[in-house]
Amino acid sequence: MRLGLHALGIGTGAEPAVIRAVAGAAERSGFATLWAGEHVVMVDESDSPYPYSDDGTIAVPADADWIDPMIGLAFAASATSRIGLATGVLLLPEHNPVIVAKQAGSLDKLSGGRFSIGIGIGWSREEFEALGIPFERRAARTADYVAAMRTIWRDDIASYTGEFTTFASIRVHPKPQQRRIPVLCGGNSDAALRRVAQWGDGWYGFNLRDVDDVAAKVATLRGLCEQVGRDPAELRLSVALREPRAPEAGRLAELGIDELVLVASPPQDPVAAAQWVTDLATDWQ
Repeated sequence: MRLGLHALGIGTGAEPAVIRAVAGAAERSGFATLWAGEHVVMVDESDSPYPYSDDGTIAVPADADWIDPMIGLAFAASATSRIGLATGVLLLPEHNPVIVAKQAGSLDKLSGGRFSIGIGIGWSREEFEALGIPFERRAARTADYVAAMRTIWRDDIASYTGEFTTFASIRVHPKPQQRRIPVLCGGNSDAALRRVAQWGDGWYGFNLRDVDDVAAKVATLRGLCEQVGRDPAELRLSVALREPRAPEAGRLAELGIDELVLVASPPQDPVAAAQWVTDLATDWQ
């Protein structure tokens, strides 16, 4: 089972020197993927429950720096040559899918085919309202946008007709080096797992309580795959635990998890941040 690192883009992980140090050290230390999440808008007081904590609140302060993940990962790509890059997650229904397809294709080309796009439907009504995008039916919008982006990546002259986006005979270049960028669906709910089974290339389960929680989600996902006639072995499964422990890695691998993602904030000093990454890798070897 591979190790990923979700440490870039927020707070200390948004500093250029720290991004370079963490990215380079992660590659040297054998991490498989660098992950970066997204919020376009934060508010001081939200009525929208955060789905990845017991109390419904997000731990990141509203005034923290939060780098756009496409830009941050492009910056990290320039400091590395082998490590994978993934959004974890980009809130797709908040964006124009043609622009995201262009950005993703550009990042994949510049990184040499190392990019995976993790996407989510979003949870903050206030964020959608600030962007002028309907909060309702965001899951259907997301599925529509994914289909549109895959059409753009695949076809030199792309046409698509959907409920939320339509275009005819357009050229969007560069094409990604992979031609079809892996789309990883974030979320821990049954509805999120259903999206994985129906049209995702993989799953990014975030802030799961423990290995038993992972096992329950994997069992649900396998059942959903059976319902739609899909082989769950086709999916790339990545998870982040609230309190990961090295002895649990073996059981996660037995469950079919491909990558355990460690979520943490690096030190502010770039030299200390590089050593922090090396120490993390050593703890998990």
